[in-house]
Amino acid sequence: MTAVNPEQRVSELTKLLNDYNHQYYVLDNPTVPDAEYDRLMRELQAIEGEHPQLKSATSPSQRVGGEALDSFSQITHLKPMLSLDNAFNDDEMADFVRRLEERTGQNAEAFCCEPKLDGLAVSLLYVDGQLARAATRGDGQVGEDITQNVKTIKAIPLTLRGEDYPAQIEIRGEVFMPFAAFDGLNERAATKGEKGFANPRNAAAGSLRQLDSKITASRGLSFYAYSTGVVDGVTTPMASTHYDQLHQLKGWGVPVCPEIKRVNSLDEMISYYQDILNRRSELAYEIDGVVNKLDSIAGQDKAGFVAKAPRWAIAYKFPAQEEITTLLDVDFQVGRTGSITPVARLEPVFVGGVTVSNATLHNKDEIERLGVKIGDKVVIRRAGDVIPQIVSAVEAQRPDDAKDIEFPESCPVCDSEIERLEGEAVARCVGGLVCGAQRKEAIKHFASRKALDVDGLGDKLVEQLVDEDMIQAPSDLFNLTLPQLLNLERMGEKKAQKLLDALEASKSTTLAKFLYSLGIREVGEATASNLAQHFKTLDAIKAASVSRLTDVDDVGEIVAKHLYYFLRKDNNLEVIDSLLASGIHWPEIEEKDEAALPLVGQTWVITGTLHSMGRSEAKERIAALGAKVAGSVSAKTTMLVAGEKAGSKLTKAQDLGIKTMDEDGLTAFLAQF
Repeated sequence: MTAVNPEQRVSELTKLLNDYNHQYYVLDNPTVPDAEYDRLMRELQAIEGEHPQLKSATSPSQRVGGEALDSFSQITHLKPMLSLDNAFNDDEMADFVRRLEERTGQNAEAFCCEPKLDGLAVSLLYVDGQLARAATRGDGQVGEDITQNVKTIKAIPLTLRGEDYPAQIEIRGEVFMPFAAFDGLNERAATKGEKGFANPRNAAAGSLRQLDSKITASRGLSFYAYSTGVVDGVTTPMASTHYDQLHQLKGWGVPVCPEIKRVNSLDEMISYYQDILNRRSELAYEIDGVVNKLDSIAGQDKAGFVAKAPRWAIAYKFPAQEEITTLLDVDFQVGRTGSITPVARLEPVFVGGVTVSNATLHNKDEIERLGVKIGDKVVIRRAGDVIPQIVSAVEAQRPDDAKDIEFPESCPVCDSEIERLEGEAVARCVGGLVCGAQRKEAIKHFASRKALDVDGLGDKLVEQLVDEDMIQAPSDLFNLTLPQLLNLERMGEKKAQKLLDALEASKSTTLAKFLYSLGIREVGEATASNLAQHFKTLDAIKAASVSRLTDVDDVGEIVAKHLYYFLRKDNNLEVIDSLLASGIHWPEIEEKDEAALPLVGQTWVITGTLHSMGRSEAKERIAALGAKVAGSVSAKTTMLVAGEKAGSKLTKAQDLGIKTMDEDGLTAFLAQF
């Protein structure tokens, strides 16, 4: 056997690992699983360990971090890193275009638009295609030398690709922390009893300025380029437009945000802004606005600069997502499963485009972690459609009469005992249907679209029926009469009869929907469907032991125990018997020849909005073909169906290299059967 030449193998591994990084971070098209990448990296590290002379400064192995620094040295930028002027409404954007046209003496015909990433601006200097140094923006003239830390970021190439790049080029861009990495970082901090970061920007900044680059390497940072600084020794001319220059950078292996777009007017800039604002919560990273730049490089040169900002670019900022207000009081709400949730009552404040007066405090542990008190000035955050939450207390402004938040010892609705199981963060009322709050939420869930789907039975009507003592449990819905309903405020005969008809129609359902409608903890749509397909009958599910329940796909021991004990409580069995006695029924589930089903052994996940059919119908049709339909993406997922506004699940599937299908593809696929 011919011995492997270490120098040749290091060259091969370096090329492979750089190619895989390029495919993952620049092309967004990973071709090998993480395990294969890790195996090649370990092989490279082993060879370099045996032959230290083969380890170069641009080796992919250097991304794991080097020796810790005592401090950061200073770097003077070859060309100043400028900031941007801001616009906050359409009129200010119109003023920007008017001033630009006056300055250049010509119509501004094209602009390059890109999301304004909320991270840390950096400058990368490449000499002869090799990453020579990296610096923070600093004061625009002088920044900190963060070269060792930047080398750990896999998205940043240590060596440019191709051969036509300049002899020397400064590449400017944003280092940021994707939401997935941010969530993982805070989860790890929580398990260690440490305080997490308030937002991805703070996490990115803190990670990039670690003196120990090994810590930076563990933080999952990423990077998108947005411009260039000094460019010398050009063999192939730089493109004449900003948009095309970004694509040149991408060709050299530098990641560029996939959302960049060239537009041709003020109206198109505003439309781009609205589109990105609407999709903000679906992106895998935090942004706080849109950057608009005159696309013509010649036009940029003609427009020039003012003080610390270019005249040819402007940031159209989103409405603020964080504001400071006062915590006036804390109420404790009781959910469907008895969960006790502290809700902060706030001095109303405009944040994230809406006026916020309430925010979640999640649980007792979160209150203690934040160290917040009633009367404090607090930082409120609202991102997209996410429920507003308190990020931190401004302790420096704490008043002398601030009061501790006292978590209740008994249920604030029914005075039943509150319990908190070992390993759970949530405290719960044990009152069950005795508790008015749980009763209302249980009935709302029972009648919801994904459960019994009672048309016309909204949340307010459920609350009215419970408050009027007309219903105590879900089964009481089917005993309502027309005269009773007509006694309700704002209830006419036509509306009342429509509700009664809807209740009658809802009696015809499926075993899976019936199981889901019972509101058993941790038993969602997918789990209920898998239980129904596995056991076929309600009696079989009721008779199953915990170990038999865990034989079902997607049912672990915790879910199995919740289900097992739910079906052994007398009051729950009475509710089930009453529902069946009221006439609820479903067709028998026929035994299928699984070997003949085309999707047996596969796991599918559906995310986003489907227009041609509901997600519930899609799940049923896919399950009927033998597939398991799961609620989350994992390495075991066979296919992800991505409807409109598919978010983090689509991102995770792409990261794992899982096949995806859009709605048109799903429709065409199902049409075959």
